Amino acid sequence: MARAAPHGSNQPPKIVIVKKIIDGGHGGHHGGAWKVAYADFVTAMMAFFLLLWLLGATTEKQRKGIADYFAPTLLDKKVTGLGGNGVLGGESILSNNKLGPKAASAPVASIGIPMSQSGGQKSGTGDKGSLRNPAAMQLDRQAFQAIKEQLEKEIKGSSRLAKIASHVRFVPTQDGLRIDLVDDADYSMFALGTTALDQRASELIGMIAGTIAGTPNTIMIRGHTDSVPYGDPRAMNNWMLSSGRAEATRRRLALGGIPETRFERIEGVADREPLVTGDPSDPRNRRVAITLLYRKGSFGQ
Repeated sequence: MARAAPHGSNQPPKIVIVKKIIDGGHGGHHGGAWKVAYADFVTAMMAFFLLLWLLGATTEKQRKGIADYFAPTLLDKKVTGLGGNGVLGGESILSNNKLGPKAASAPVASIGIPMSQSGGQKSGTGDKGSLRNPAAMQLDRQAFQAIKEQLEKEIKGSSRLAKIASHVRFVPTQDGLRIDLVDDADYSMFALGTTALDQRASELIGMIAGTIAGTPNTIMIRGHTDSVPYGDPRAMNNWMLSSGRAEATRRRLALGGIPETRFERIEGVADREPLVTGDPSDPRNRRVAITLLYRKGSFGQ
């Protein structure tokens, strides 16, 4: 670039040179590439030490759970033969299989019996595949009938127990012979709200113990109450009362000569199985059921 000569001077014009330098960045160690590499190195080291900490601070089961989280196990339906290749995996749009969050798309179908279905005439008591021996059951029925007749005869022959004969009921069930000791408005087997047996009820249970002592059948005792609640259910309630009365009955049978090994189940159901369904508070719902159970056979016998 030339500048004009000064006025009135014959000197040649001065030449001014302008040098422009374009900055292309610092080279070598003055650049920023090393910072990125260092950050990657620190991140990798942090992940490495985190892995070491996890390996040392977790159990084998926890480590397996963490591994499954990152690599979940998937079912190969083609190998296992489950479902199909269609949109719904072999299920219809109305399928009831709901093992997963979506109906009819679970890889494993639910297994169960429809609630609307019922068994056959010999449900649970078939000749084969059952723990009951038909021949032994027939002998038990004959023995139960003899026990019923003997107890009825002894109760009627006792001047004290004849008055409460109407409180004793014999009910054949699919489990065995059930002997119900039932209360009413005029008489209670136990003192009201307690597990203390009335004297005549205690004598009656002792008579039952003597009659069934020679039989091989196991025994189930179930206590029932009415629905009349207690003032403070935290201190005492019908569940405690029903189970307590069942246990009191077991103790009286044991005193009558029944060995401990013959008691199979002792339970209380409170007011959940009323005898008078239309009136849960009816005193007849208070009862103790002593069941002589059918003898068990071996599988397939």
